[in-house]
Amino acid sequence: MMITATNTLNQLQKQMDMVGNNLANADTNGYKRREATFSELLVQQVNNQGNVAEEIGRLTPNGIRQGVGAKVGQAQLILEQGSLKSTGRELDFALSSPNQFFKVLAQDGEAHSIRYTRDGAFYASPTGNSEMMIVNGQGFPILDENDNFITVPEDIENFSLQDGGVLNVQLQNGQVATYSLGVVSIERPQFMEQMGGNLLGLPTNLNQLGVTEAEILTNLEGQQRNNIGLQQGYLESSNVDIGKEMTDMLNVHRAYQFQSRSISMADQMMGLINGIR
Repeated sequence: MMITATNTLNQLQKQMDMVGNNLANADTNGYKRREATFSELLVQQVNNQGNVAEEIGRLTPNGIRQGVGAKVGQAQLILEQGSLKSTGRELDFALSSPNQFFKVLAQDGEAHSIRYTRDGAFYASPTGNSEMMIVNGQGFPILDENDNFITVPEDIENFSLQDGGVLNVQLQNGQVATYSLGVVSIERPQFMEQMGGNLLGLPTNLNQLGVTEAEILTNLEGQQRNNIGLQQGYLESSNVDIGKEMTDMLNVHRAYQFQSRSISMADQMMGLINGIR
């Protein structure tokens, strides 16, 4: 009983951390919540009745089945579309397809890796050479469809968006420059890992998982860009339902109490056995 309860307590703590992370990001643009699903750990079946014919009419299952607790089987990423809120900013973009993400070049220590986000709050950051780079709120560069930086001249008049995720930059001299925003379609989101900063990334052990990058996501380019759904002047809210998360937190807390009580009861029973004279 004590081992079963202890194993389950550790897994309940993981679920509690997941719920807490969802609540903490309830106001984060484009955040996607995760849900924990549980599976049973290894069980042992003891058939203590050698003659099954003698158990005809038995109402309870034959044998003794003893488990050792439960574990988090999957931390499922929910890509449900969040509500859109109007901001009026020319560099705010909301994706209207739930499995599409922007490409961002994030710095991971001394290395740089491509990450993916639904947060479309972009900014024009000066580079110091009469150009500006399109970045996200953390200062990471936004990439185009060919994984290049999006740099625009300093003399910008306005930004506009056209179909296919193409960003038009009108300059003060009347010229218009066009840039194709980098967008991917994630087909198997359960392989994606949360990298912090509201960014998702591919796992580093794809070979061990038996999948390739092409099986997980698709870079939308060419004719596929016609499937990109973007709205300018809007941001997507998170898909976290605070009421549901609070209910889940109460349920996990109650389950945690039950398992803690099981440990106390097991300790009391062992104390009684050890006290027998």
